[in-house]
Amino acid sequence: MTTPVLSVVVPVFNERDNVTPLIDEITAALRGHALLKGGDFEIVYVDDHSRDDTLAVLDGLKATTPELRVLHHVSQSGQSTAVRNGVKAARGAWIATLDGDGQNDPADIPNLLAKRDGSAADVKLFAGWRVNRQDSGSKRWASKWANAIRSRMLKDSTPDTGCGIKLFERAAFLDLPYFDHMHRYLPALMQRAGWKTISVPVNHRHRASGVSKYNNLNRALVGLRDLRGVAWLIARSKRTAVEER
Repeated sequence: MTTPVLSVVVPVFNERDNVTPLIDEITAALRGHALLKGGDFEIVYVDDHSRDDTLAVLDGLKATTPELRVLHHVSQSGQSTAVRNGVKAARGAWIATLDGDGQNDPADIPNLLAKRDGSAADVKLFAGWRVNRQDSGSKRWASKWANAIRSRMLKDSTPDTGCGIKLFERAAFLDLPYFDHMHRYLPALMQRAGWKTISVPVNHRHRASGVSKYNNLNRALVGLRDLRGVAWLIARSKRTAVEER
């Protein structure tokens, strides 16, 4: 089996109606694309112990989508764990992530790849930036407030750290400290590790079906605790060049 040059990792929980259209869009965006330089790609779905038939839908699609791999959590573990397990299982040197609700546009993945190919080698993360968010007013306000606080505390120069579509180097990601909700702090964590990050404007769409798995209050309470933890990690980090003699 040929090693893919790109792995698309998609965490899902109770998204049975969004699985098929999103996979169709991913394959349409990437099959035969010149930016993959003739290489293959794979799609790694991670089902976080869905209570609907998301897993059955995914299993059925493997017969018609040779790029598709399906991982299943035996107990619900959250989005960050799903992303990390997907990245650990991925075979590509670069990872693209998408939220499983269909609000991220797979057509933006080639744009991220083009940005990567035109950037310096020390840029290891290309973060999506939803410049025209298609969420409710309360969610947009909560996100704007959270991004402002995070930016002031972490100084990560990232306008939209919560956007699900990202492109990053697999090895750099797996070197980061792991904790629940870490997926919301990838730019700051990459910068802490000594890498550069770039925010790239991307499309954002209304949720076509299903319901959001987060509410503003829970997100805010968890976010404040996580912010203190990430700020502590940054303050305690040390980096130095290493020479082999």
